Amino acid sequence: MPVTDLLERNHKLYSDEVALVELNPLVTDTRKTTWKEYNLVQQTSSQPYRREITWSIFDEKANRVANMLISRGIQKGDRVAILMFNCLEWLPIYFGILKTGAIAVPFNFRFSAEEIQYCADLAEVHVLFFGSEFIGRIESIEENLSKGRLLIYVGDGCPTFAEGYRELVADCSSQAPLVRLEDEDDAAIYFSSGTTGFPKAILHNHESLMQAAQMEQKHHLTDRDDVFLCIPPLYHTGAKFHWMGSLCAGSKAVLLKGTTPEIILDAVSKEHCTIVWLLVPWAQDILSALDRGDVKLEDYDLSQWRLMHIGAQPVPQSLIKHWKQYFPNHMYDTNYGLSESTGPGCVHLGIENIHKVGAIGVPG
Repeated sequence: MPVTDLLERNHKLYSDEVALVELNPLVTDTRKTTWKEYNLVQQTSSQPYRREITWSIFDEKANRVANMLISRGIQKGDRVAILMFNCLEWLPIYFGILKTGAIAVPFNFRFSAEEIQYCADLAEVHVLFFGSEFIGRIESIEENLSKGRLLIYVGDGCPTFAEGYRELVADCSSQAPLVRLEDEDDAAIYFSSGTTGFPKAILHNHESLMQAAQMEQKHHLTDRDDVFLCIPPLYHTGAKFHWMGSLCAGSKAVLLKGTTPEIILDAVSKEHCTIVWLLVPWAQDILSALDRGDVKLEDYDLSQWRLMHIGAQPVPQSLIKHWKQYFPNHMYDTNYGLSESTGPGCVHLGIENIHKVGAIGVPG
């Protein structure tokens, strides 16, 4: 069973319920911040915004993407890349690619222009979706990158060397394409960090993606009433497969832009988040802000927050002990993983084992 079936199920069962929220407390003029790091690029400007889509809209958008790609000649087994910051379009594009039977290829948004070209060639990418933050990098290699490839721009003010996403999907059918997917069909290529050279390509099939979704739901006991706060980038297997627990449960997720303690706690409070995945530096920042008195818990409604999930690097025992002083009722969980093992659930401590903080856990 491919994960696209879960999206279609949620469309049928939970049609008008919110699936995804994009929350940007501070809007960025992305065209001026092309080369900034993720945590800075989203915290430099004026007016906040909040966008959301229901499960029905999510599925229909994915279908429009799929039908548009098919109309442009994309077939089962072709490769389609995504180079975008987290946004409300990211996951519908990803699932639209899967619905065609093509292989989704998320790119790290920190890739240099040279790495973008290298990975596009290595994966034999046919189409590249990219956001406004990457215009400069794409333009610098456009002459070679566009040879035999369709470049699709997601945003306002489409550059002349690309085609506009909104215009391409506007008149496409919102009905699911008639493409049969099997568990053993290739589904996605993820890239390693490339710590010993250029990034390495890692191939997963539909069975792998479904296994990850089911594993994440089980690890976090995610149910229909949960709300998952997702801050890390969706190009990474960590964020993507943690979110797939919400897909499996049919519950809401919030894509948050910004990582200050105030932004995180405000999002948890206003969006009623129950599961929050923090990286170690963000958790440490929250604790430091609480210790200094810069942030006061009584200013936020955090009573529904039940699980603090952390991982992606070694977690000091002292951090969790400190965390429990401020949040004594929180369940705690940590995962370790790698892209080759469909991400974060490779090794799992388990929420029932908080007394073993410091241990790595058992195979997921």
